[in-house]
Amino acid sequence: MNFAYGGTGVFPIVVSEPNMTTQIDFFQDIIHEKFYSGSDLHSSVALVSVAGNDYSHYNATNGSTQGWQPFITKVVNQLVMNMKRIHGMGVKKVVVTALQPLGCLPRITFTSSFQQCNGTVNELFSFHNLLLQQAVIKLNNETKESTFAILDLYDAFMAVFKNKGENPGSSRFENPLKPCCTGSCGSVDANGAKKYAVCDDPGATFFWDTVHPTQEGWRAFYLLNFYSCFSSFKN
Repeated sequence: MNFAYGGTGVFPIVVSEPNMTTQIDFFQDIIHEKFYSGSDLHSSVALVSVAGNDYSHYNATNGSTQGWQPFITKVVNQLVMNMKRIHGMGVKKVVVTALQPLGCLPRITFTSSFQQCNGTVNELFSFHNLLLQQAVIKLNNETKESTFAILDLYDAFMAVFKNKGENPGSSRFENPLKPCCTGSCGSVDANGAKKYAVCDDPGATFFWDTVHPTQEGWRAFYLLNFYSCFSSFKN
């Protein structure tokens, strides 16, 4: 069951949809209605996904440069509270996503004609992933078992970007930073003319638009990284 809303964050942001706390409230309501048994919850895995919308909102509302690290700390602290809350509801295992390399998203790499990632942006948000990693280690020490795990999108995405096609069945993208759809994807002007262009073969690109991978992009991620991402997640 999916409680997520696209475009939302850990905290309330500009979109009107429920933030993560409210999404967990919906899950809590389902539990109170006894839709799931205790054994259902105990055998389930909760995926907590964070895509960086809180940080996009901070940047869009002119957040200060010196305020980045305190704000990142605030986001991670709330994220950890949310994970503990879900575990406290009876879900035995909780997986949280690390941030993908945001400096490699096409909305950032367009300044280099999609030729290279922005190392400064990646370094900034590696702080989020570091804090999250430290928090998960602490949570697992407190629970005395591997209850919490990280789905490392950062290393996974970078592995796909660097893949030369040596692995059987894996995909190699000629330019993984260049999206298939450029412009205002899905939009038309007053006369109905498209305000975007789409590549001939979406399956040959990692990114669909300035943010989201294509189906082939996610497939490449899965083939290269799925088992390694969960290797430390015990039964």
